Parts: sequence; structure tokens; C-alpha cells
Amino acid sequence: MRSWRSSAAYRIAFANLGALLLGLAVLGVVVFFAMHIAFTRQLDATITDEARTLIDEYHGGGERELTEAIAEREASRSPTRLLYAVFAPDGRRLAGSLQTPRPPLGLHDIQFIDPGEGPDAGRGLAVDLSPTERLLVATDREWIERIDATLLEVFGAAFIAAGLLGLASAVVLGGYLRRRLNAISGTAKAIIGGDIRERMPVGVRRDEFDQLASTLNRMLDRIEGLLENLRQVSSDVAHDLRTPLARLRNRLEEGALPGGEGTAALVIEDAIKRVDDVLSLFAAILRIAEVEAGETRRYFAPVDLSALVSDLADSYAPAIQDGGRNLLWSVEPELTVVGDRELLAQAAINLIENAQRHTPPGTLIRMTLVAVGDHVCLRVLDDGPGVSKADLGRIVKRFTRLERSRNTAGYGLGLNFVTAVAKLHGGRLLLEDRGGLAATLELPRNSASAAEVNDGGGSHKGTNA
Repeated sequence: MRSWRSSAAYRIAFANLGALLLGLAVLGVVVFFAMHIAFTRQLDATITDEARTLIDEYHGGGERELTEAIAEREASRSPTRLLYAVFAPDGRRLAGSLQTPRPPLGLHDIQFIDPGEGPDAGRGLAVDLSPTERLLVATDREWIERIDATLLEVFGAAFIAAGLLGLASAVVLGGYLRRRLNAISGTAKAIIGGDIRERMPVGVRRDEFDQLASTLNRMLDRIEGLLENLRQVSSDVAHDLRTPLARLRNRLEEGALPGGEGTAALVIEDAIKRVDDVLSLFAAILRIAEVEAGETRRYFAPVDLSALVSDLADSYAPAIQDGGRNLLWSVEPELTVVGDRELLAQAAINLIENAQRHTPPGTLIRMTLVAVGDHVCLRVLDDGPGVSKADLGRIVKRFTRLERSRNTAGYGLGLNFVTAVAKLHGGRLLLEDRGGLAATLELPRNSASAAEVNDGGGSHKGTNA
């Protein structure tokens, strides 16, 4: 187990504890000195008031009345009683029992002899009663010192209690942070070890750790999907390339045999055609990977989808009619999305060609573009044989071809490309069997998924494999 010194969780917890204790110490010092100053000022006020009273008695009754007033006060047994002395210019004590040297004028600390304790500290106020008499009113500082000691004891106990409580809290907090981080770390180690299906634990409180775990889990889901897609692509590419490469090899072998079928020029021409088919397959795969990676978002710009779909329908209607099928279309005007114009055009072309390629002659193909709420829906519907519900989820995967489509051109990438384009634009591709296949490309009108809108364009190659 790692030392707590190397643990960021414990360092954070103990740093907070240190800051708390430092704040308590500063607060204690401030409170202590504030109270000490307040009590000292209260003591000075008491001494000053008493001195004024005695001055008034001296002025009213003279030295005799002052002496009697001092004697009466000194006879009191009050624990807060004051101390008095009247000094002659030569330092002799004329009245009072306070044993201390003749002080200078004003408020200041003094040293005096306590009959019971010996030398002691006090605070006094010295004023002149006459040119030959100086009055000193003082008090023992012992009660302030007791208050100071009590404050220090109370604060010390509170500081120790707060420190112990804070230490326990820091240990608990550090352990909690460490457990949460270790849970994430342990899951990451399991994933590194090869268990890609492992996921971060997510609690019910939905705190910051849970939100982080949820984000990491979504990232892992995305990575797992990409890895699964990569495995599928690798397997499907190997499977689908076997046939065209085997045919190419057989054709070359036939041309190489003496008296083989066809001239060398015909063999080479046929080989080039077959190689072009293989290169076209790779180009289609790379194009889909580029779309899924979101690399084309830099080409996003406002696209007039109504005008785009109308142009495509006008262009493809004659070719579809020549193939024995009919294309009808209905387009709502001024429907705009933010996206890549060429990708959207190729997705629409793939839907049209998919309906044309996998339906018999005489099929009616309908294409509509309508606004539904915050989305724009491009639907291509045919009245052909349709697709079973069991196969609807399969035909959008790469290289998936139904049994009746084995003899048609293509590699089964068309609908997979449309799905990738839909996800790139924050939309989706919906497939339904309505007596024929209904393919709906649903796009948000404002394309909230677009990270950037760039009015600059770029050239792209289409994918209609």
C-alpha cells in the first residue's frame, strides 16, 4: 500500500486541516489580544474615575478628608479593591498603604510590594493634588492575568479538540477520496489488462466523481464500439476481398497459360478493372472512417436541403425511368440544415440508388422532404419486396448484403455510409418495412452537433458502394 505521503487525497485532506488550524490560531490570537486590551481599558477607566473622585474630595475637604476616604476604601475587603498612596516631592508616602516608589504622572504599569505575596505588578494613575502632593490610584493586575490564563486554557482546549476532530475528518476525507480514485484506477487497470467491457463504478449521488465516471464510461463505450467496428471491418474486408482477388488471380493465370483464353491486352484490361473495384472498396471504407471520425466538420456550412434534393431528383429521375422504375418526389421549400453539402448529397444518392438497385422493374420510388418539429426528414420509400424486421438492423452494418442482393453490384456499404453521415450531423437513419423499404434520414434543422460552421468549402469524394 502506498504511503499516505505519496497520496494526493491525503495531501489535500491534511492541507485543508493545516489551513483550518492556522485560521483557528490566528482567530484565537486576535480574540485574546482584543479581550486583553478591552479589559485593560476597562481597568484604566475604573482607576481614572476613582482618581477624579478623590481629587474632588481633596478639593472639597482638604488633606484630612482625602486621608479618611483612602483609609475607608482600604478597609474594604472587596476582591477588586483599589490601592492608594499620596507622595511628597521627596518620595515620602503621606497617606495610603501602597508600597511603591513615587511614580511619574499619567497611566502606566507599576511594581509594588504586596504584603501577602511580595513584589507584584499593577497598573496605576498618578495625578498632582497640589505642588507638593501627588496621588497614586492603582490596582493589582492579577485578575486580568487570571482572565488571560483562563482564555488561554479555554482556547488551548478548543484548539486541541478542533485539531483532533479535524485530523479525524482529514483521515476520513482522505480515505474517501482515495477509495473513489482507487475504484477508477482499478477499473482502468482492468481495461489495460484487456477487459474492455469493464466500466467505472457510478454511485447514486451523482456527485463529481460519479459524473467523471459516467463520462469515462461513455468514452469507453465509444472506444469499445470503435474496436468492435475495427474487428468487424478487418474480418469483412478479408472476407470480401477474397473473392475479387481470387478471380483476379485466376484471370491472370488464364492469360499466362500458353494458348490461354483472351489476348494479353484483354487480360490486362480485365485485371485493371478488377483492381479498380478493389481500390473503390478501400476508398469507400476510408471515406466512412473519415466521416465517423468527424474530420469533415470543418466543412460545415448552411445547406439549402430543399434545393439540393430537388436537383438530385431531377438528375436521377431519367436514369431510374430507363431502368424500368419510376421516381416521384415532393419537397417542402426553404428547408435548411447546417452540414457538409457533399456528404448530405451522397447520403441522399445512396438512398435513391439503394431503392433502385434492390427493387424489381416496375417499382415506384417516392422521395419526400418535410419538416417535422425541429427536424428535417428525407424519406425514400419504395413498393418493392421490402426487408424483414429481423434484417432491418443488419443492413446498416458494413458489408451486410441480403441473400437476394448477392448478384447486384456493390459491397454493402451504402446504408452504413448514410448512418455515419446522419450521426455526424446529429441525426439518425430510420428503416421501416411498409410493404417496401422506407428509409428516413432525420436531421436537426440547426445541426446542434456541428462543432464549427465554416463557410469555406473543400472537395470531397462520394461513397456509394
